Amino acid sequence: MHILLVLAHPLPESFAASVARTAREALEASGHTVDLLDLYAEDFDPRLSKAERGGYFDVPYDTSAVAGIVARLKAADGLILVFPQWWFNFPAILKGFIDRVFAPGVAFTHDAAGGRIVPQLTNIKLLYALTTTGSPWWLVHLYMGNPVRRLLKRGIANFCAKRLKFRMFSLHDMDRATDAKRKAYLERVCKALAAV
Repeated sequence: MHILLVLAHPLPESFAASVARTAREALEASGHTVDLLDLYAEDFDPRLSKAERGGYFDVPYDTSAVAGIVARLKAADGLILVFPQWWFNFPAILKGFIDRVFAPGVAFTHDAAGGRIVPQLTNIKLLYALTTTGSPWWLVHLYMGNPVRRLLKRGIANFCAKRLKFRMFSLHDMDRATDAKRKAYLERVCKALAAV
């Protein structure tokens, strides 16, 4: 498979960056090709422009401002997102990536008859999220209802692709995670990606 691996963290020495490196190595060791899209290193602008929002229902929708990244997404068989959860949500740069790249004509089309959207990312067979949270498991799941998982699985995965494999791996309570806990998380990621 050809995997688009998207990293959304500003610090190259972050744990998220080491997760992305580990994921890339595991995938390549299993014979997959990997296109690493480091949103910060590539200076991705997450802001949806006035023209992009104003033309949202135009057919065709103008994706020229992000054409290079759209081409990379369309060339992929799988998508893996690596990011921390900040305030129980995506980092702004990752949210902007979704807003600008998962656009009409790319990730979905509008059904003129009923207003619903029709998935268009038929090339994507898997969507994995490799993430960390500063909060403990119980707070993310029991109090907040795991909002990032819901957004990715029920929203993006179901509305943009058909029959893809979705998995999310979270290291909770990251700020207090021991080296052993971080290592165990990386080993879990390696094992899961070796089975892709």
